[in-house]
Amino acid sequence: MAGHRSKSEKKDAAKMLRRDPYEVLGVSGNSTDQEIKTAYRKMALKYHPDKNANDPKAADMFKEATFSYNILSDPDKRRQYDSAGFEAVESESQELELDLSSLGAVNTMFAALFSKLGVPIKTTVSATVLEEALNGTVPITPLPLGKPVFRKVEKQCAHFYSVTITEKEAQAGLVCRVQSADKSKFKLLYFDQEENSGLSLSLQEDSAKTGKVTSAGMYFLGFPVYRLDQTLNSVAAAKDPDAAFFKKLDGFQPCEVTELKAGTSVFAVYGDNFFKSVSYTIEALCSAPFTEEKENLRAVEAQILSKRVEISKFETEYREVLTQFTEMTSRYAQEMQAIDELLKQRNEIHASYTSAPSIKRSSSSSSRSKNRGAPKEAKEDVPLRDKRPSTRDRTKKKKWFNIHLKVDKRKPC
Repeated sequence: MAGHRSKSEKKDAAKMLRRDPYEVLGVSGNSTDQEIKTAYRKMALKYHPDKNANDPKAADMFKEATFSYNILSDPDKRRQYDSAGFEAVESESQELELDLSSLGAVNTMFAALFSKLGVPIKTTVSATVLEEALNGTVPITPLPLGKPVFRKVEKQCAHFYSVTITEKEAQAGLVCRVQSADKSKFKLLYFDQEENSGLSLSLQEDSAKTGKVTSAGMYFLGFPVYRLDQTLNSVAAAKDPDAAFFKKLDGFQPCEVTELKAGTSVFAVYGDNFFKSVSYTIEALCSAPFTEEKENLRAVEAQILSKRVEISKFETEYREVLTQFTEMTSRYAQEMQAIDELLKQRNEIHASYTSAPSIKRSSSSSSRSKNRGAPKEAKEDVPLRDKRPSTRDRTKKKKWFNIHLKVDKRKPC
């Protein structure tokens, strides 16, 4: 009878059964980030647990697709996998995206608690919302250019907006921004329009705290605009405090879409709070009046890219100096201990220059204690001997019952 396999054996067997992430998602090795993201979202929508509650095979496919996407969506992990396979990728550090709409109340409370404690929790758009969008059954509200709209969206729900631009406005560029004054969490989404009038998710921007509000924006300005993924390498940063600084710009990656075509584009605001609804303001702007801002943005992002290269070189220098500092600190402690030991030996040698017999502390202390006790005992013994009455004194000593009473015999009692 075959014995049960250990956990390590099961883990090794699972590693051997891993498929190539490119094969899992059905993309080639030179696919763009956008192609990989689109392929994953189609698979996630098809095999999502909400749609396949009693199908374990679909659940396995969903996990495999998510695992593959976590590798290929991260530039560093994708480069590591391309060079050395799965061994170069730390599977334990993979960050799974949670669909809060599929979690129960207890699991949602735990997720909210961990998020409050500072643990990064990545969430994904509800499969129900994506399916309704793909089927073309979502209501869409027109969003005029330059006119902000204030609304409130429920958690794990979405409001869809259509923005129509001319050819001239498309060339000038378009900006869509969302803000929440109560610092709620939300996602700004951009959808591609399918041939069957359905909508497929193309871009996603998570809200981030900027001052006293949370905000997210998409910038289609005709040149590469970068986005900062603040959750990237969060696990590594938690393990190494210095990594929080050196890895801060690793998530600075170019957006997949740089410009929009003339016509109608569809955006959405998705409520990403754990329990409450999201109050937000959405605004779409033509960037034609913001020529100076466009040039400033391009210049600042170019400086950030240069700074990222500088920080990478500085990290190497910093690590080397830090290693030397650690070694010097350790040597400092050792040298200090050695000096104290030598001085102690020197003092002992100085003390040995004497003709008097050496007296051990233990014997002297015991003798002192005896000397302290001896007089006391002597004092106690002397009075006791002095106070002891002799037999001669005992007879002479009068006692109260030997009182001599003079009685007159002549008088009767």
